[in-house]
Amino acid sequence: MSGSKPDILWSPHHPDRYVICDSELGLYRIGPTGGSETKAGALPLSEETAATLLAINSDTPYMKCVAWYPKHEPECLLAVGQANGRVVLTSLGQSHNTACKELVGKEFVPKHARQCNTLAWNPVDSNLLAAGLDKHRADFSVLIWDISSKFSPEASVASEKIRLSSVDLDSSTVVTKPLYELGQNDACLSLCWLLRDPKLLLAGMHRNLAIFDLRNTSQKTFVNTKAVQGVTVDPHVHDRVASFFEGQVAIWDLRKFEKPVLTLTEQPKPLTKVAWCPTRNGLLATLTRDSNIIRLYDMQHTPTPIGDETEPTIIERSVQPCESQIGSFAWHPSSQNRMVVVSAANRVMTDFTVFERISLAWSSTTSLMWACGRHLYDCSEDGAEGAIEKDIATKMRQRAQSRYGHDTVQVWRNHLLAGGKDSQLKCLWYDLFYMKQCAEDMELKLQGNKQAVVYSGIKNIVKTSSGTTESRRCWSGSDRQSDVPRYHSEERCLALRLCGWISRGPDIDVEIFLRSLEHEREWERAAAVALFNLDIRRAIQILNKGATADKGDLNLNVVAMALSGYTDEKSSLWREMCSSLRLQLKNPYLCVMFAFLTSETGAYDGVLFESSVAVRDRVAFACMFLSDAQLPRYIDKLTNEMKEAGNLEGILLTGLTKDGVDLMESYVDRTGDVQTASFCMLKGSPGDVLKDPRVQCWIENYRNLLDAWRFWHKRAEFDIHRGKLDPSSKPLAQVFVSCNFCGKSISYSCSAMPHQGRGFSQYGVSGSPTKSKVTSCPGCRKPLPRCALCLMNMGTPVSNCPVTGKSEEKVDLTRENKLAQFNNWFTWCHNCRHGGHAGHMLSWFRDHTECPVSACTCKCMQLDTTGNLVPSDSS
Repeated sequence: MSGSKPDILWSPHHPDRYVICDSELGLYRIGPTGGSETKAGALPLSEETAATLLAINSDTPYMKCVAWYPKHEPECLLAVGQANGRVVLTSLGQSHNTACKELVGKEFVPKHARQCNTLAWNPVDSNLLAAGLDKHRADFSVLIWDISSKFSPEASVASEKIRLSSVDLDSSTVVTKPLYELGQNDACLSLCWLLRDPKLLLAGMHRNLAIFDLRNTSQKTFVNTKAVQGVTVDPHVHDRVASFFEGQVAIWDLRKFEKPVLTLTEQPKPLTKVAWCPTRNGLLATLTRDSNIIRLYDMQHTPTPIGDETEPTIIERSVQPCESQIGSFAWHPSSQNRMVVVSAANRVMTDFTVFERISLAWSSTTSLMWACGRHLYDCSEDGAEGAIEKDIATKMRQRAQSRYGHDTVQVWRNHLLAGGKDSQLKCLWYDLFYMKQCAEDMELKLQGNKQAVVYSGIKNIVKTSSGTTESRRCWSGSDRQSDVPRYHSEERCLALRLCGWISRGPDIDVEIFLRSLEHEREWERAAAVALFNLDIRRAIQILNKGATADKGDLNLNVVAMALSGYTDEKSSLWREMCSSLRLQLKNPYLCVMFAFLTSETGAYDGVLFESSVAVRDRVAFACMFLSDAQLPRYIDKLTNEMKEAGNLEGILLTGLTKDGVDLMESYVDRTGDVQTASFCMLKGSPGDVLKDPRVQCWIENYRNLLDAWRFWHKRAEFDIHRGKLDPSSKPLAQVFVSCNFCGKSISYSCSAMPHQGRGFSQYGVSGSPTKSKVTSCPGCRKPLPRCALCLMNMGTPVSNCPVTGKSEEKVDLTRENKLAQFNNWFTWCHNCRHGGHAGHMLSWFRDHTECPVSACTCKCMQLDTTGNLVPSDSS
């Protein structure tokens, strides 16, 4: 090793000691910087560690390779291979062990002098030391020495005398007879013992990799290759071996030794060392000549190749432990991913830890975890529970479990399925409920296109308003007989119905609506609606009722008393005090009541622009008190505000139109609630809205979410629900069972088609209580395949309903009238093509892994990656 780059060897039994080998051997101890064991002249390796020189051995010149004795005793015993082929046992430090004293200085001399390239101790039988030498035409290149041998040459052998006369050594310390001689007339460049069997030795010969068995040295297993240098066995996978040639690394599987299972990317410069990480499965480090970079190849997740041409994938990384060129490196035997590197010049050493790639996993249920090395971290924050509950993904998941959006009869109940705490969702579903009511109204159906108008929104309805009449109505329950102008038209009445204020009919009767508000204990809102309908006495009654109710607000009596003093005189003290003090009221409905009473005719900004009042109430108020000139301007302005804010209350104005999609887009951008957006857009009459790319994107994202949550049943229900509301979304039949002979479908639709000849009823099928089986193709009458387990012909049970011969007639596929139960479905393996009834197959694979067909070793069920998954909503 003189004149060459240095190498590093970690002690196999001392995790804090290593040897640097170049022209001499230097033993170092590594420890924390400033520690008690670290001396003043220690060499810094990193910010935390430093190395202290313990011993130097210069007694073995011309070193070419070094190997550390693998057992604890004797300690610090090293084998050194020299340029002349000799192997010398030496030691670092003083050892009081008798066995060590006997071994130190012992030499193992080959017959013919040539360079020793590599050494390898047997990890189990530690007396065996393998040495790999250069080629000699009359000698072996792999010599296995027994270090406990007492053999020395006889004095009568002249050749031995000549060979040993050049050294002044005691003949008892020289061994010239190896225990095994292997690899005749060849060169050995690298060696390693196989961990799976201590009697097997893998050698990188000149043109091949050879496996020698010490139990039968006359035979060997070999494969021709150029990659014969640096052979090393993976300590975690004993059948995996790495070797290299120039800039290319080959990975071998000893169970399939014909060719490499993987060839790593070729490097521009020749390699000098490859080494498996002893603490990390499948991590291989490589070093090239004149480089300051170590390349890492992660083969931890390498799949087993299925075909001959399939190469497993790897993840390649590069690390730079230091700035200078690296001479060699060595993994730490026990510290995870830790190595020490030594520079090519001046023995500058660096202690370096390779940080693991961090694999981040964010589950669909909002759990955040990452893996780093052997540790798995779960991310949690203070107060994270509350944040998770507020997260829209959590809300959508909970709503999906409660079948949110699926109530198509009492549409308003969907807000209760969402928890009933979101006021915007409540307004949205009530708006859709009122739209559905109006659309189903028999009178509107008779009027042709009015059904589509309902879903176009109040903005479009009031634009088409015609025949508006103005009427003046006096206050009910007040001594003052002043007239208040109100406006009426058919479109305004429809708008009031959509706002939920009135029921069907030409008369504006809000009594039903007031009772529902009282039932929900919305006293202030009910009083405001009564006041807007000019019934001041009813408003006072509602306030009094609210004050006397259980847990009622006694301050409502004060408001009722203030209302009772209403006067229309502009200069009165009552109007002056109400105008100044109404803004101090906390409830917005009480505030707008006095704003209405103190406003001039036609100037109701105090009511119309009170943002805390529900949009439907402000729109209904506008429809009653604004003229045809004022109303569209106000509705347009309010619509634009709702669209910009993404407020779902604005769906009442936009309807399920393009404006509605714009509003919903703002809502989704703000909240991420694709669930509500999907269900909302499906409620309208089918049209161009459902074809909008944004709507399709929301629907597909929601379907993907359900799949990610493993809510496959919920996703199927959503698809069925979508198909009912949007028939164009129903997918065409993509898969059907076809006949092996004629290729035609053997589904029920084909068997139900009229054909010549006798029908099944002539054979007593239609009247039989059990369903018959169609065991032959309805097209060519050839028999269907047989079940691999029951050996009966496959067939689909036919419905009991009589065949009418109408191919387009819809068949009732409810639970009671299914064509076939799942147990009778056709099933087959895509790999071996064997199969049978689904029920039989499921029963078989509960207890078996291989195919039921004899002589078939296919593991059918394991080929399906989703075969063992259980849907989260199966409960």
